[in-house]
Amino acid sequence: MDGAVGAAVRDRDRSMALWSSTAAFTVCFAAWTIFSIIGIQAKRDLGLSEFQFGLLVGTPILTGSLVRLVLGIWADQHGGRLVFTGVMLAAAAATYLLSHAYSYETFLLAALGVGIAGGSFSVGVAYVSKWFPPEKQGTALGIFGAGNVGSAVTKFLAPTVMVAFGWQMVAQLWALGLLVAAIAFYATTRDDPDLARRRVEGTKPESFTAMLEPLRNVQVWRFSLYYFFVFGGFVALALWLPRYVIETYGFSIQTAGLIGAAYSVPGSIFRAYGGVLSDRYGARRIMYWTFGVAVACTFLLSYPPTDYVVQGIGGPLRFRIETGVWGFIVLVFVLGFFMSLGKAAVYKHIPVYYPGRVGAVGGIVGLIGGLGGFILPLAFGLLNDLTGIRQSCFMLLFAVALISLVWMHVSVRQMERQAAAPLLKALPELPEMQPIHGPAQQGALAGRAIEDWQPEDADFWARRGRAVARRNLWVSIPCLFLSFAVWMVWSVVVAKLPAAGFRFSTDQLFWLAALPGLSGATLRIFYSFMPAIFGGRLWTTLSTWSLMIPALGIGWAVQDATTPYWMFLALALLCGFGGGNFASSMANIAFFFPKREKGNALALNAGLGNLGVSAVQVAVPIAVSLGMFGAMAGGPQVTPQGGQIWLQNAGLIWMPLIALAAFAAWFRMDDLAAMKASFADQAVIFRRRHNWIMCWLYTGTFGSFIGFSAGFPLLARTEFPAVDALSLAFLGPLVGALARSMTGWVSDRWGGGRVTFWVFTGMVLGTLGVIHFLGAKQEPGAFIGFFASFLVLFTLTGIGNASTFQMIPAIMGREMSRLMPDATAAARRAQGERESAAIIGFTSAIAAFGAFFVPKAYGSAIALTGTPIAALYAFAGFYLTCIALTWAIYTRKGGLLHDIERAPRAAAIQPAA
Repeated sequence: MDGAVGAAVRDRDRSMALWSSTAAFTVCFAAWTIFSIIGIQAKRDLGLSEFQFGLLVGTPILTGSLVRLVLGIWADQHGGRLVFTGVMLAAAAATYLLSHAYSYETFLLAALGVGIAGGSFSVGVAYVSKWFPPEKQGTALGIFGAGNVGSAVTKFLAPTVMVAFGWQMVAQLWALGLLVAAIAFYATTRDDPDLARRRVEGTKPESFTAMLEPLRNVQVWRFSLYYFFVFGGFVALALWLPRYVIETYGFSIQTAGLIGAAYSVPGSIFRAYGGVLSDRYGARRIMYWTFGVAVACTFLLSYPPTDYVVQGIGGPLRFRIETGVWGFIVLVFVLGFFMSLGKAAVYKHIPVYYPGRVGAVGGIVGLIGGLGGFILPLAFGLLNDLTGIRQSCFMLLFAVALISLVWMHVSVRQMERQAAAPLLKALPELPEMQPIHGPAQQGALAGRAIEDWQPEDADFWARRGRAVARRNLWVSIPCLFLSFAVWMVWSVVVAKLPAAGFRFSTDQLFWLAALPGLSGATLRIFYSFMPAIFGGRLWTTLSTWSLMIPALGIGWAVQDATTPYWMFLALALLCGFGGGNFASSMANIAFFFPKREKGNALALNAGLGNLGVSAVQVAVPIAVSLGMFGAMAGGPQVTPQGGQIWLQNAGLIWMPLIALAAFAAWFRMDDLAAMKASFADQAVIFRRRHNWIMCWLYTGTFGSFIGFSAGFPLLARTEFPAVDALSLAFLGPLVGALARSMTGWVSDRWGGGRVTFWVFTGMVLGTLGVIHFLGAKQEPGAFIGFFASFLVLFTLTGIGNASTFQMIPAIMGREMSRLMPDATAAARRAQGERESAAIIGFTSAIAAFGAFFVPKAYGSAIALTGTPIAALYAFAGFYLTCIALTWAIYTRKGGLLHDIERAPRAAAIQPAA
């Protein structure tokens, strides 16, 4: 056979591989989204709640997402042709068994099996990309991804089949389609060129571990977030829209299916066009368009029907804003179209940058995107239950799209600044100055950072460093104090809402108490990297000013008993600004002090900042009992007993203090040039196993402290209603904060690892004490024992907060010798400082989720068992794991910190050479 014929055969095989894969993926996607139609009937037949319906619809998406990584790697190792065929056969069997489901549990079990069909995506991406050169891979993968149109096939055909023959026939026909597709695909395709070459050469595929190596790159996870929106959001809406339009606009299930298809079709077919545009104009430009249009569309779709009354000159002017059905369809069509372009643009990058790992990287990106299709329907149902607003699903999508756009733009700008740094430095501050700008003016108006910072040098520290570091510390402390105050203000406000006339259930109140913890912890993940990117002075100033938003919002919302619950949910989330500030504050201060004083400095910053929690619980009850701001702040609320409270003062009292602290941060704090680092530079911590271990340990200390602080007032009021526990609630956070600020020297002297070990031992005993007294709460003195046990826990968490943070610089200082054996001592020290600061911020972010999970665990345990004791037993079990980790990795003989903590103090504080 001559070369021309061989080339023709390859072209034919390439074409057949693409179109057979696309057809097979279409059938798989149709089966994967079958519950978007069958689930509606199941909801009616079984009387499912909103959350149960969301779980049923999302379960296949969960399975299909989780298997994508493994299936993608198998496709790289063993060839996509074989793996794709096996996936379709397994999905066909599961879909047929679905027709025999008879209860909610059996529907969920069948949904797990049906989800295997969703894993076909990563297999197809790996298989198809190997047939095409890089300049054509965007188009080829776009065509393959157009198999998403299978969702529209289900919405077109399944309602008609279900109405005519029942939902069981839908499952059986879709199973038959999968079986036929599997046979046809295997018969019409050949093994991909990469597998054929390896067989000829006798080369073994790479190991599973080697395939996972690219997942260390933060770029992969950023792509995953983008795909979480463009694909996960697409799948979620494909599942959710039929039900949404039925309940919002009153359509029949057949019409709802057609409207859902109007969204799904462009969101699928035009994915191929997105591949063409990405090849022609560049994937980044397409992604900018995708997220920009998505932000606009989801904002308009998220606006609920609203009636306005404007007091005009001639009397009230009434009008209504509402998205009509045709406007809704147009917006959804446009959203689906641009999501389709974005899906192709994201996957355009993968075979170009990771040609030998398409299955693994495509698998993890597809996994996260698919998880969006599982998580988002659950979140939609939950938001409906919490807010009572159907448009809340689009509010959530708006937030995800906006975060993705901002992160992408910031990353692009950082890359451009780094590449053009010398040129940018030579430019004037304003373009009008360019004609008269010369070498003498360069940098004259730019912000100044301290260039020479050597805290480990004893002479520098005594001569200059100590004064600068302490000044920054004592300005940082009040800023952090106010951040904690705003973050935790809901712990008191929530307990007062019933007295102000708000009729929320106990579960709703626990949600309000928990949500600031959730948002604050999430923001910490990002805030922990901000000082190194923007500078500590600028970021501290901006983050302190941001506290004004929730403070003013609380002052406005609580004055009207008709304020809807969703508004309180939004304000609770905004209080998370305060929680986020802790991560950036600690990361900033960590840079200023030498190792020998770092533990005490961090303990002072965090411990005195933590006093904001107890200050809230002391000051707010007093402030709300006084009309201190007069008519300017609004009138009082009348309690059921006939008294008066000014609940708006809970937010307003902090506003003048926030302004003073923000001005102090701007005029008295400093930036360090050595601190400057991009997110990519700091992202190395995600590859450090000690980062994740310390996240676990710090969750045990700080997660418990902040969770107990947020949940104790409501827990005490619920379990001991006859006791005025609110007047004592401030004592727990107070002793915890004081313990942290006053015991940093203990860890500096004896070693953070040893202190942490005994802290967790004590916390297990303290938790058992709380459990004991709750079980005997009807007995005299039970509350005293309950409260005393909690004070012990608060004290121990404060000591543990200081000791765990003291461990981090010691751990990374020791690790740098192993990780950078050829570097100089100064380079190792600088890198250790950078990574320690980033880890301190990141661990604080993860641990802050305790402010959400602890109160929510109380609420869930009470709802399920009538008592919070089950949650407390879970906490005790968690502390036991912390004891085991601390001993096994750090403090036992041979552990990482054993020799350091038992060495003479002068030797222990020396940096790694």
